[in-house]
Amino acid sequence: MADGTARGTAGFLLEMGMLKRARRSGWWIVGVKDPETIAEHSFRTGVIGAVLAMMEGADPAKVALLCLFHDTQETRVGDIPHIGRRYLDAASNEKVTADQVSAAHPAVRAGVQQVVEEYENGETLEVVVAHDADKLECLVQAVEYREQGYQNVQGWIDSSLANLRTASARELATAALDMSSVEWQQTYLR
Repeated sequence: MADGTARGTAGFLLEMGMLKRARRSGWWIVGVKDPETIAEHSFRTGVIGAVLAMMEGADPAKVALLCLFHDTQETRVGDIPHIGRRYLDAASNEKVTADQVSAAHPAVRAGVQQVVEEYENGETLEVVVAHDADKLECLVQAVEYREQGYQNVQGWIDSSLANLRTASARELATAALDMSSVEWQQTYLR
């Protein structure tokens, strides 16, 4: 690997570290004082995506990859809440991604751009499942915030639930709405 592309690729990896510090800003609108980071959201979205893919007969690795890169552009444009998008004319995620990886190794550049392009424009089962994973993660996070006393999250729950396309995502959402965030451990405490 030529020194220039090694530096460009390393720069992209360092930029992705910003996602560990950047907060999901939409939660501030409903009063959450210390919301999750974009990286925290993306991690659980990837896990949810892989699980949903298994349930739906899609490729779990492909879905997890789509989920992992679905918000990487937010290092450059921030996490713009849906209400804010109404007033902004932001660059497409594909354009931002192209800039992010412009100095990276050619295989990395092509691979990352292809993943983002597919997530943004594809209609395969894997893309549908990845989008459901994003919505389901928001719903689960809203349930957790509601449990912590934030009462204004119902709109997030309703919106996320309404936008789920797969039967498995709707089934998991229904189950999550009826659980506490620590119910999973009750089986092991008996």
